[in-house]
Amino acid sequence: MNAILAALPIIGQLETVARHVLDWLHVTFHLPWAWAIVVLTIIVRMLLVPLTVKQIHSMQNLQRFAPQMKEIQKKYKNDKQKQNEELMKFYRENNINPAASCLPMLAQLPVFIALYYSLKTFAKHPPAGSMSWLHFVPNITWHTTSFWGGYVLLVVYVGSQMASTFFMSATADKTQRYLFMIMPLVFVFVIARFPAGLVLYWVTTNLWTVGQGLITRRLMPRPAAPEKRTSRTAPKAEPTDESDGGSGNGAAPKGPAPKPQPSAKAGPPRKVRRKKGAGRR
Repeated sequence: MNAILAALPIIGQLETVARHVLDWLHVTFHLPWAWAIVVLTIIVRMLLVPLTVKQIHSMQNLQRFAPQMKEIQKKYKNDKQKQNEELMKFYRENNINPAASCLPMLAQLPVFIALYYSLKTFAKHPPAGSMSWLHFVPNITWHTTSFWGGYVLLVVYVGSQMASTFFMSATADKTQRYLFMIMPLVFVFVIARFPAGLVLYWVTTNLWTVGQGLITRRLMPRPAAPEKRTSRTAPKAEPTDESDGGSGNGAAPKGPAPKPQPSAKAGPPRKVRRKKGAGRR
């Protein structure tokens, strides 16, 4: 209880910042309140780009070293404490930070909380201006299930959340990935009690994640896995540009000398010409 009371001033400050940003977007750019939330979401995601880059690099490192980590897990499957110690040691040696994949999500929580309380204030004291969005959301302060358009918004939320999870859980195993894909269907019953403007914020950030995943897959390809050389791996053939004919390393069959000789020597071509000339006569 004391922790909640201590957090109230911080929540009030977050709400004040969110209100100022929304008021600035509404007054300066003449945006309806719903579109001001969309633009606020885009601004937040742009500010989180550095953390997102770290998240992508962390996911790529996890995917690159996944076989080695699985070997450690198999080796110490009966000793969880030793397994965790070896994994942490492996993370330090290879500069892997598993927590980096959660940084963008954690950084958005203050914005989520601030927007939630801002919408509650809007519900009690409606500001001037339109509170609807695209005609099927009549009021962004209403609960999402209190109008028919809210169900459409929930369907879009589930689809966008699954799509964003598809990109963000690329390094997870199949079981974890299926679990992450099912989670939006479970959380939709909680999200349904939130104001429609908050669901709009989450849909926008999910769509940003999907677009970000499509772009980074082209601009930042997966790093190549470390090469595993064994006793059966054939050595690379050394180039033999200095053709001395008999300098070993199997270079003799590559450049046989008999083929260019007929064009260089004068004997054989003269015999062929004499035969052809005799046939014509």
